[in-house]
Amino acid sequence: MLLVLALAAGLWGIGHFAGVSRTARVVSVSALLLGVIIAQLSLPDQHPLREATGGSAAMWFILVGFAVLILMYGKVLKVLRNRAVPVSTQQITAPSDKFSETELDRYARHIVLRELGGPGQKRLKQSRVLVIGAGGLGAPALQYLAAAGVGTIGVIDDDVVENANLQRQVIHRDADIGMPKVFSAQQAMLAQNPNVDVLPYHRRLTEEIAEDLFSDFDLVLDGTDNFETRYLSNRTAVRLGKPLISGALSQWEGQLSVFDPATTGPCYQCIFPEAPAAGLAPSCAEAGVIGPLPGVVGSMMAVEAIKVVTGAGQALRGEMLIYDALYGESRKIALTRRADCPICCDK
Repeated sequence: MLLVLALAAGLWGIGHFAGVSRTARVVSVSALLLGVIIAQLSLPDQHPLREATGGSAAMWFILVGFAVLILMYGKVLKVLRNRAVPVSTQQITAPSDKFSETELDRYARHIVLRELGGPGQKRLKQSRVLVIGAGGLGAPALQYLAAAGVGTIGVIDDDVVENANLQRQVIHRDADIGMPKVFSAQQAMLAQNPNVDVLPYHRRLTEEIAEDLFSDFDLVLDGTDNFETRYLSNRTAVRLGKPLISGALSQWEGQLSVFDPATTGPCYQCIFPEAPAAGLAPSCAEAGVIGPLPGVVGSMMAVEAIKVVTGAGQALRGEMLIYDALYGESRKIALTRRADCPICCDK
């Protein structure tokens, strides 16, 4: 047995010094081990070759099994290390303000818009936008932000793609089931537009990381489905003076607003001072939601983000847009700041 192992080590070493590829060396060593196993299985007992190579095939099967497990573990560990980059080590680099010919052609319909033009597209390219949640609202918002040419897009979510998501979260595919949503979204966004930088954060937004994370971005979109995260996002955005675009869904109805008390209007907690009692605001999983509705509202959130970044038109500051898909109606209501709001009253 030691003779075979020495021969395998020799093959590997000679191949290494000769510049043979790792794959070719693995194949040569595997062929040697396969030959030994075949000899053990086909030759009679007490045969000299069997005795010289260990006398039993069982130990070789065990050895090969351990080797396969170690190789698989190494590959899985490498994939996880490449994906799970901590927030603190992800570096945001300022994108170039120069456009390639491909980008000029891609964004031509933006550039000819009087309200955007070249300067507006340049601001999009230089902007940094964070999207909280890669689910129903985050999926269309992320797709359109990437397609629009937002230079750096961060996405934070601790969830994985499930089969039940695919009825409405169209950034994910059936093949992505089981994959963290941030990585599935990243793949789709870069496939759509390789000219943008996508920073995935596969973790839950918490008080410990929120301020450091938000400080790296110009604008935040909140597409989450729980009040704890919404309040945290609002507190952090107000503290740092970052505009916050918030959307929400229920069954056939959606709503969105731009909360930017540093400029004008109320913050999120002015309008929703406290979370509703259990059962009064059921989640999509509990109450249901029509599939295209997140696409409509999430796309509207992306439009508001483009307006905030470029200064085009009038963003929904101090207003809430409510869309009723069942009856095809939309309406806007005015929002005012609460003088006793504990979050923004001193802003």
